[in-house]
Amino acid sequence: MPIKRVESLAPLSREHHHGLLLCWKIRTGFRKNIPVERIQSYADWFFKNHLADHFDVEERYVFSVLGNEHELVKRALKEHRQLRRLFEEIHRDQKAVALIEEKLEAHIRFEERVLFNEIQAAAFPTELKEISMRHSGDGTVDMEAGWEDAFWK
Repeated sequence: MPIKRVESLAPLSREHHHGLLLCWKIRTGFRKNIPVERIQSYADWFFKNHLADHFDVEERYVFSVLGNEHELVKRALKEHRQLRRLFEEIHRDQKAVALIEEKLEAHIRFEERVLFNEIQAAAFPTELKEISMRHSGDGTVDMEAGWEDAFWK
């Protein structure tokens, strides 16, 4: 059963869906024996053009609903740091790229199934309005705009 998301958080949930699609593309690339450099290049591009900003919005405007001392927020911040470090590694082999896929999928599932539900329940209308004002767009992501190597197809 799909989770009912308040309108203020719905764009971020749609972005989570695109993050899960990145994970699927990584797995598909491995299944098709695509060279890891091609998969890594796309993952890096996606992080730079989509995920980094998404993390920033969450950290600045969404997590503040519960506060940085809340256990769920502490976990999310720790996972953001881990994911940033994984994406920032210059030399990655297939194992390292697979770790990005694994950690990112688990992180998104945690945020969607646990953290966002808690935030949604605790947020005041003014906080939800602030999130909407600070996060522009509807959460749709053109995952291939500016990218030509569709190795997953």
